[in-house]
Amino acid sequence: MAKKILVLGGAHIDRRGRVLGKTEPGASNPGTWFEEPGGGGFNAARNLVRLGFDVRLISPRGGDSTGEIVSQAAHDAGIDDRPFVFLDRKTPSYTAIIEQDGSLVIGLADMDLYRLFVPRRLSIRAVRDAFDETDLVLCDANLPEETLQAIAARALAGGKPLAAIAISPAKVSRLRGCLESIDYLFMNEAEAVALSGERPDDAGDWPRHLRALGLKGGVITRGRDQLVAFSGETAASLTPPVVEAVADVTGAGDSLAAGTLAALLSGETIVEAVRHGAACAAITVASPQATADNLSPELIKRMLALVPEVQILS
Repeated sequence: MAKKILVLGGAHIDRRGRVLGKTEPGASNPGTWFEEPGGGGFNAARNLVRLGFDVRLISPRGGDSTGEIVSQAAHDAGIDDRPFVFLDRKTPSYTAIIEQDGSLVIGLADMDLYRLFVPRRLSIRAVRDAFDETDLVLCDANLPEETLQAIAARALAGGKPLAAIAISPAKVSRLRGCLESIDYLFMNEAEAVALSGERPDDAGDWPRHLRALGLKGGVITRGRDQLVAFSGETAASLTPPVVEAVADVTGAGDSLAAGTLAALLSGETIVEAVRHGAACAAITVASPQATADNLSPELIKRMLALVPEVQILS
């Protein structure tokens, strides 16, 4: 029987404009436009279904056509979608401008609706049941700070491991009040700096700084540079595999989280699990979409041959 994962977080529409030539700030740039359902929680949920897990997604959604698009995409992906629908509100959106090489120029998050996911909604019977039945809880920092703390408290009370996705430097601070309850926090280096107020010269010092905040485990990505992962007393670094043709970096962090968690739930240690996460992220950035349609356990196994061995730090 497939293990169950409860995801509480962002599920909205992603709009991405790709500049076709050299980016000229302050000027009109030729490009193309693309949109798809996305969000940290949604992307991770879709990846985890493709990796063989039973995933339930709970998120706020507006009563508009955009919300219907997101709901249909979740259904088509095989996600057990249980949104809180606010009929008089619009579904959140994220708009990004992407350079020709796939890197982000600027993003705009219109996500006011997420503040309506208040802690009392966790008391609804269906949500309580979802917590009781799951093998792991995954949340993202799109949700309000007090709701994230309530999620952490409920996961801890139920003995459920908790993972979180930082989302952005502006939002990661919402997790500060519940770091001691988080087993794995997935973030990039800018988010780690925003969370900790530190910027170590040696990336290998990240576990020490984050443990000092009470965090039990996490993964800090650094673009093409070595990522750092830690859990308990173990810390390791890994150079991401080289992807020759990067299509779009959107969703890379969400896929790394999904791949790592999938391996952890399958019994791997953080040292091996982060290699699975790196393989999953490499598959994703080669796709023009935020989640790769061809993602599968078999493809990750093949991609692992291109992922370097992990360097143990402690």
